[in-house]
Amino acid sequence: MAVIAVDAGTTMIKAVGYDEEGNELVVVRQSTSVSRPQPGWAEQDMLAVWDAVVFSVRSVQRQLKSDIDFLAITAQGDGCWLVDKAGEPTGPAILWNDGRAAAIVEGWSRQGLLAEAFHINGSQTFPGLPNAILTWLQQNDRERLQRSHLSLTCGGWLFARMTGEFAIDESDGAAPFMDVRTRRYSPELLKLYDMEWARTLLPELRGDDRRVAHLTRGAALEMGLSAGLPIVMSSYDIASTAIGVGAVAPGQACSILGTTLCTEIVADTVTTEGKSAGLTVALGLPGKYLNAFPTLAGGEVIQWACQLLDLDNPTELADLAESSPPGAGGLAFMPYLSPAGERAPFLNAQARGSFLGLSFEHQREHMARAVLEGLTLVIRDCLSTSGVTPTELRVCGGGAANPVWLQLIADVTGVPVLRSTDTEVGAKGAFLVGLVATGGAARIEDVSSWYVRIRDTFTPDPHRAVLYSGLYEDFLALRAIMSETWPRLASMRHRSPGLASATPTPGVMPATVPEGSGDPALAGRTRNQIPLLEGKS
Repeated sequence: MAVIAVDAGTTMIKAVGYDEEGNELVVVRQSTSVSRPQPGWAEQDMLAVWDAVVFSVRSVQRQLKSDIDFLAITAQGDGCWLVDKAGEPTGPAILWNDGRAAAIVEGWSRQGLLAEAFHINGSQTFPGLPNAILTWLQQNDRERLQRSHLSLTCGGWLFARMTGEFAIDESDGAAPFMDVRTRRYSPELLKLYDMEWARTLLPELRGDDRRVAHLTRGAALEMGLSAGLPIVMSSYDIASTAIGVGAVAPGQACSILGTTLCTEIVADTVTTEGKSAGLTVALGLPGKYLNAFPTLAGGEVIQWACQLLDLDNPTELADLAESSPPGAGGLAFMPYLSPAGERAPFLNAQARGSFLGLSFEHQREHMARAVLEGLTLVIRDCLSTSGVTPTELRVCGGGAANPVWLQLIADVTGVPVLRSTDTEVGAKGAFLVGLVATGGAARIEDVSSWYVRIRDTFTPDPHRAVLYSGLYEDFLALRAIMSETWPRLASMRHRSPGLASATPTPGVMPATVPEGSGDPALAGRTRNQIPLLEGKS
């Protein structure tokens, strides 16, 4: 037995080959680019994403020694991946971190629509959701809407490309149009947003019992696989990641240290009362939900800090931060660097980052420490907003490779931090969902402890935990003060444009597969960087 699982992230496609015991045999990572052609915009070439998936899957398939039993897909969520009736893109994907519809969402907020919608949907609307993006397109690009047949997600787009079937998983479709209790599209929500016209653009929702379709002959030829292979549509990446790290029981928590910092808690009930915050999505396990708080700024903040401090990689940033005492010499950092503002655990399209307390006494190490502490205090803020005090926090994503940051997370949150042995946890979650969907296991809860293995645990230092409890209160107070400056800063930006670039994300340059690559099916095709191939025994 062998399985391929694909985790299509925003800036990296990961394809993993597993054996029957869930061990990673082959890992292929392929960079993808995000374009920002105008201030606040974030887009991707949909065909370039598909090419990256094809290349990654073919690379895994060539190294596996067994026949493939099934292929499972998980991917970045939200955004708007529009296709025509033939399934071809009608333009670039507009991503979850796109901010062009911020004014629309602000208008809905002033009218009280967001709070009303939260009671039905359980998710806080933000500019990167389909309701906001489709409304923006209706106002600014009706011609594209007229050419579009369906609004998919990244996972739905890949599933359609592989199987010819147009659908999305319930977790992908949860926000913004689904009634979270009935798991059906809500006519009340469409009416609330004055979007009844958009109903025909919404794809079929599929639940836990309808995840499997079969690979078409055309897609099989592209991917180097057998036609008819079972293709499993797993829950979208934040939900699959929770499963893959072993957070499958109510009250268990995990935090994804990736492009987004996403802190999430498993629940078996839906709560839509109180202040609207975060997302509530189907987990991908019957009767289970995920209360998720995905920020708009995470790993990109660390990349930005590395550039700012002239460091080669995040490991150097963490090492530099470790040379500063806790508290960074009184230097505080607000990590809200996304041009789209912030969406969790609060919604504010005008939110912006800042260093506070900077003086000649501060050195590079203080700035590095302040950046890591600021991001980590956001994780604590999300846990606090959830109202749940977990007994442990499981972590994953690129940031989980850094033990300095993991110890800091333990100290700041005050709970043990657990890291699994898997390098690609989202793919592992897709593997587990696929195992159940194809009859290889009855319930994920029954086999999770077998397939998910803990590598190490980081225990909070009690003295630092007390210190960071005080710094957390300082962080909240300083953010409240800074939030009063955000509208004026927004006005300043409008008077001084020119920050955006039409080029892809730095460090990700387009390339072409060379004619002598050894794979005639890929020769000459446009893709991104040659992936990192890791063979694992």
